[in-house]
Amino acid sequence: MILLFYFSAFIIAVATLMYLLGYAYLFNGISKTYFKGKTSAHIDDGKFFTRNVITTKSPKPWGKANNYNKTDLPKNIVDDLIHSDTASFLVIKDGKLLHEQYWKGYHKNSLTNSFSMAKAVTVMLLGKALEEGKIKNINDKFSDYYAEFKAKPFAENLTIKNLAQMESGLDWDEDYKNPFRPNAKAYYGKSLIDATFKRRFKEKPGEKFEYQSGSTQLLGFAVKKAINQTLSSYLSEKFWIPLGMEQNAIWSTDQSSMEKTYCCIHASSRDFAKLGQLFLNDGEYDGQQLLSVDFINEMRNPTKKSNEIYGMGFWINNDNPVKHYYFLGLQGQYIIMIPEYKMTIVRTGSYNNLPKTDRGRPDQVKFLVNESVKVFG
Repeated sequence: MILLFYFSAFIIAVATLMYLLGYAYLFNGISKTYFKGKTSAHIDDGKFFTRNVITTKSPKPWGKANNYNKTDLPKNIVDDLIHSDTASFLVIKDGKLLHEQYWKGYHKNSLTNSFSMAKAVTVMLLGKALEEGKIKNINDKFSDYYAEFKAKPFAENLTIKNLAQMESGLDWDEDYKNPFRPNAKAYYGKSLIDATFKRRFKEKPGEKFEYQSGSTQLLGFAVKKAINQTLSSYLSEKFWIPLGMEQNAIWSTDQSSMEKTYCCIHASSRDFAKLGQLFLNDGEYDGQQLLSVDFINEMRNPTKKSNEIYGMGFWINNDNPVKHYYFLGLQGQYIIMIPEYKMTIVRTGSYNNLPKTDRGRPDQVKFLVNESVKVFG
């Protein structure tokens, strides 16, 4: 009994200390990972968080190529996909579904976590808000939307474009494994404002590229304020419904219903592929221009400060013989666009130790591009 008393007192003391130090979100993280048999965020965790629905209305299923699923993947691709704990692998060619394969019980209707692929979606919403005049200029100051940033050192000149290009100067350590870093607080905490607005700025915006989830979350706050509606409903109206997505999707939120704009759109692989096809089509779908070509070109134009590997929301590889650009999410979520071959590749899964030796880009992306065009090009 005495041991139980002291153990209980210790647990209460630790919990109290975590709360006082601002780490109460850790208990939420533990309940959504370890208590679910996982060791980190995972592609099936959408149902454990508050969320907004991204609705579709009139689904338009993919047309299938004449040789749909008639070509077996070669052993080297299969081995790589199995080794990396892949859930889905899709190839779209000339606007038709050419190859579709699932593992581990996933299927065409499975909704999985986009993780950071949502960053590019947030930039798409920025582009639409600019088109509609809801945001006047991409060089608007963030402090025009949130005046308190005028008083923050370095932040007074932060622009919307700085946030989209990952040149914000924000003090944010992009660490996915350390539970005491800002990513964990944003992912498991109750308030995204608390997780982002309290961060300081360490340098002048526009001077250095640094990939940060916090930058895209701030961008999301600005876009939401400008459009005066949820980002999920705006995404539904401007893209999900016009693209004829096959499934409703969900977007994880904090407790105030603010979307986690740096991550966490849970959608089917077929619907992720439609986002890729939209960019291959330069923003046009079914006779409608859903996003301006000029803005799309800004998204896929690599910046000098990123050493030519990042644009606005997109990772870019123009030094590979087969040029490509892509949405990228944690654990190997990809929507890859290959303009030369009119091809989109989608890969989802749980690749926890994803190597990134290709100038900071995932090795697997280049491998899948180069090998897939040999088979399907």
